Amino acid sequence: MKTTLLSALSAAAIFIASLAQAEADLSALFRTERTSLDNLPEERVARFLSFGRKSRQSPENKVQFSKSFLDAQPSAKGGEQFSCLAEALYFEARGETVKGQFAVAEVIMNRVASKRFPNSLCAVINQGTGRKYQCQFTYTCDGHKEVIREPKAYERVAKVARLAMDGAVSKVTDGATYYHTTAVRPSWRRAFTQTARIGVHMFYRDDRYRTAASQ
Repeated sequence: MKTTLLSALSAAAIFIASLAQAEADLSALFRTERTSLDNLPEERVARFLSFGRKSRQSPENKVQFSKSFLDAQPSAKGGEQFSCLAEALYFEARGETVKGQFAVAEVIMNRVASKRFPNSLCAVINQGTGRKYQCQFTYTCDGHKEVIREPKAYERVAKVARLAMDGAVSKVTDGATYYHTTAVRPSWRRAFTQTARIGVHMFYRDDRYRTAASQ
């Protein structure tokens, strides 16, 4: 009887130890996953979280390319990556149509998704900054201080930035990662496929490096 009892107690002790180890392993896994999520760029997390919503309803049906639609949206907020995108849209596209503003936002998002460019909005937008007129987005290296003088225009483009980061619209430019205004004719355009003309901007895709948005 004593031997049976000892065996049962030993088995119970082993089982309890196994449970404790399993709990410790699970906690370590959760900590690792949390650390990985914390290190992901904000816009990529937003895209992941919005995947289910996009599969149930076409993004294009949720967005109206009008100022009245933007004015009806709640005030936009976000962290550093959001601020970078909102600022870029203000200086690059505040005078564009609403659809044109979404298109410029999409180009920046497409660059983040491409392995040929940095993997965060701020890094994409500030690529080359510090070399006058050698950057990717001219306003960051033209030697002029970035001052937001039109708060209403900034409020609207900030909403565009928030919606774009949340995955509310996509494929406006058919996967473009480059654009220029109709006032110029840069030589690099010949190397790419023109995908759209929206407002005063022409959009291009490099077919050698297709992003998920252009598939």
